[in-house]
Amino acid sequence: MCTFVKNSIMRIYLVGFMGCGKSSLGKRLARKLEYDFLDLDQEIEKRTGKTIQEIFMHEGEDWFRRKEKELLHETISMQRSVISTGGGTPCHFDNMEFMNEHGVTVYLKMSSVSLTYRLENARKKRPLVADLKGGDLHRFVKDRLEEREPFYAKAHCIIKGESAKPSQILTLIFGS
Repeated sequence: MCTFVKNSIMRIYLVGFMGCGKSSLGKRLARKLEYDFLDLDQEIEKRTGKTIQEIFMHEGEDWFRRKEKELLHETISMQRSVISTGGGTPCHFDNMEFMNEHGVTVYLKMSSVSLTYRLENARKKRPLVADLKGGDLHRFVKDRLEEREPFYAKAHCIIKGESAKPSQILTLIFGS
């Protein structure tokens, strides 16, 4: 069962490790609810004119995390919105607390094996795993997931990411 303040349903924040499906599921959920959809990473790319990979390479992760926080805090003005966060968003600054206070957070939980499979077969290049393959990728995912799990676990709702569907999230948040 999810625990949250009913008036926070105006914003649904999807959290979880990279590759867990936050963006694709978020778009489908937003359509079903007739809500707006925002992907934080895509919005940062749009505003900077650079890919996340270029930002990490030229500006560094600290710069990216500050921009990410600024944009996250801008979501307070959004109503009836589904927001897909980056995999590291909940783990920096007060981001997880902010999302829990200003919306409903849903953690798309997946195993390190499932995440590794998805990341190995993804067409999109991700800066933190761009040069990793096989066992090295799995070790990275497993270690980083263990670090991030305490942040993700603070979400109002936790759902199995491998098979998550918009209808399941709606039931968790709004009831039957």
